Amino acid sequence: MDVLNRRYAMQLICVIGTIGPARYGTIEDTLDGVSSSTLSARLNEFVELGYLFRKQYAEVPPRVEYELTPKGEQLCQRLEPLLEWARDQED
Repeated sequence: MDVLNRRYAMQLICVIGTIGPARYGTIEDTLDGVSSSTLSARLNEFVELGYLFRKQYAEVPPRVEYELTPKGEQLCQRLEPLLEWARDQED
């Protein structure tokens, strides 16, 4: 599970878990300070690992949404308490 050690990985799973199916721009706005290349890399990694669904709509302009798979939902449930604890430590 090396991917969880990468920047924004845990937050990304929890953000998508919280807001549900989400478009790239919404995710980018929520993860303040994330670069486009980092966000794209994390999304692609989690899709390949089976934690995210990627749905592309046949529209103009193109629309893509990301949503947690059941495996991703399980991961999110386990990460949320850890991230909450980490936020509490910053105060």
